[in-house]
Amino acid sequence: MKKSEEIRQKIQELEQQAEQARKEELSEAIAKIRQIMSDNGITIADLDGRRSGRKGGGSTGVKRPPKFRDPATGNTWAGVGRAPNWITEAEAAGKSREEFRI
Repeated sequence: MKKSEEIRQKIQELEQQAEQARKEELSEAIAKIRQIMSDNGITIADLDGRRSGRKGGGSTGVKRPPKFRDPATGNTWAGVGRAPNWITEAEAAGKSREEFRI
């Protein structure tokens, strides 16, 4: 057998050993993760951030009280996010946002 063929055969054997070692490491890691999750009552949904009653981040669904009102239509705006057309148009016409404050 040529030396280059021997080396290629050793490389193939080492790659197979590396793949087997990687599978064993993954198996051990998964077992540890499952144990930690079990010990702490963590579910997959918790990891995705879908846990009910979570604090912080995302929309809470609570409606904010209005801070500005359009006297012509009665439309209101909480002052959060993009300003509604009625207030941007009024500001373009030279009015102050404070004139609409409730």
